[in-house]
Amino acid sequence: MDMVTLNCHNLDVTRAVKQFYVFFFLVLQIFVVDFTVSTPSPGGCTLHFNPSIPLFSQSCEGGDWGGFLEESCCGAAFGEYLYLLGQRANQTGELFLNSTEQRSCLVSLTRFRGSVSGCGIGKLVSGMGGCSDFSLADVTNKLGDKLRSLNGNCELLSSEGTWVKSCDSCVKSWEDFGGMNLTSVKRESMTTETDMCRFAVLVSMIGKRIDDIKYIGSLFRCLGGQTLNSENEEVEHKKKIKSKGVWILIGGLIGVVVIVLIASLILYRRYIKSKIPSKNHVFKDVLTKENSLKVPVGEVYSATNNLSELNLIGEGTAGKVYKGLLSNKQPVAIKHIINDEDIETFVREVTSLAHIRHPNLVALLGCCVRKDDCFLIYELCPNGSLSEWLFGRDKVLSWIQRLEIAIDSARALWFLHTCPEGCIVHRDIKPTNILLGENLEAKLSDFGLSKIMNLGESFVSSEVRGTFGYVDPDYQSNRLVKSSGDVYSFGVVLLQIISGKKVINMNLQKPMPLNKMAKVLSRGGNIAEFADPKLEGEYSAEAFVLVLQLALSCTALKTSRPSMEQIVSKLEEALDISTRAKGSTPEATPDRNA
Repeated sequence: MDMVTLNCHNLDVTRAVKQFYVFFFLVLQIFVVDFTVSTPSPGGCTLHFNPSIPLFSQSCEGGDWGGFLEESCCGAAFGEYLYLLGQRANQTGELFLNSTEQRSCLVSLTRFRGSVSGCGIGKLVSGMGGCSDFSLADVTNKLGDKLRSLNGNCELLSSEGTWVKSCDSCVKSWEDFGGMNLTSVKRESMTTETDMCRFAVLVSMIGKRIDDIKYIGSLFRCLGGQTLNSENEEVEHKKKIKSKGVWILIGGLIGVVVIVLIASLILYRRYIKSKIPSKNHVFKDVLTKENSLKVPVGEVYSATNNLSELNLIGEGTAGKVYKGLLSNKQPVAIKHIINDEDIETFVREVTSLAHIRHPNLVALLGCCVRKDDCFLIYELCPNGSLSEWLFGRDKVLSWIQRLEIAIDSARALWFLHTCPEGCIVHRDIKPTNILLGENLEAKLSDFGLSKIMNLGESFVSSEVRGTFGYVDPDYQSNRLVKSSGDVYSFGVVLLQIISGKKVINMNLQKPMPLNKMAKVLSRGGNIAEFADPKLEGEYSAEAFVLVLQLALSCTALKTSRPSMEQIVSKLEEALDISTRAKGSTPEATPDRNA
């Protein structure tokens, strides 16, 4: 149930304006239909493949993009994919496809260029955090001096007599974005985050100079060992000449009708502005309903030392998160939402958390609005996120602590799914959204994607949202939001809690989802190989098997999954077994009950 709905139907547009729009777009269609040089691939892919002309030589010779590719014959397909991402970035400002769009595009790429299995393309999707969520503008704004240095070092690639020196400098600058020299580091030690940043920069460079075929050809030959087809260069040149002539003709047509168009748009926009409430009006409406949560903006700036970078503790797509100290000496975490597109996040967070309290939910303490941005004030969880403890090198959780964190998180979801006002589906369960309090107690956070189902409803329809690797495949196919989707995500997190592994293992020859890896090991009886090495064998084997089987039942497809109440019961059983077993007492980390 969306909490804000803007009703813009039944607009009173005059018959004359309607007729003008119909005439204008019919004329455009007549002239543009012959101008179209490529069409999006079918099935939802937004990349423009040209099956008759490969962009790159189809030979198996060439580089492996600094060790990124795992198959010797992937270079041509991979180069074409990057080029088309750059073309899309030039038009939309977006660098990577989401997982759904990519699957469709890989089907087209396979059909036109042969199998791309094992090429590493599957990693280049948005929604994985870090650079994967960057836009074209983000690369420029956030990567600063390194980007300018890279552009400078790669600028002379297409100049005569400077190839060797310039290419060497270009490669070194590109590698600096990952903070490592890829020629001296084994592939197994590379991280997905490193790859995403390096290729976000590359797609950005291609997108900004998409019409400079000579430069792009030199860039690809230097970094990836791929060569543009001369046939393709000639075709591109002809396309430019043709498109230039057509656009001159279209420009003349637009010039004839531009005065009428501008006049009609002005009238249209004035009418819409009179009907649609402003963003500030929406904010004020929310705060009026939740008056008890109002916090003065001065309090926010005082608590964070004027949003000092020294107080920055996190950053997401919606904005930045700062630690702060309120005037009553209460430590808090303050989320600063600044993007226009995230007004829905603000409203969902406030309406979802305003009236609910639970020991295992991060408490929303207040909110405030200042012009076009807004702030959400939460209780501070001093021990960071579960992700930091599972994947960080210097932090270790004992087996007992992991079970207690899993139980806390499950209780929070059980509470949300059985709220008297209606089931709240979180839709973004993952380790980064499970925060740890002073005694390592778990608290579920970030309700920006949550959906509320009315009493009696078992599902609601919605666009697919969530984080790659944690989204229920059933939800991806039918777009029905259900509580079982949270169960699936929690099952993936549970597998990570006991294994300490990322959601997809990119170190294997063929990347494998965590739940599939767990199934393979459990069927072969090698479950000990799945345990987190950080545990050093200090866990109850009986409890480990119980939790593993529980997690697999949560991620099962086309079968009924357990409820959160049943999950809590099973986890408490595992904790009881572990507590009674010898050698399960935590040693390396502080006892949460101390």
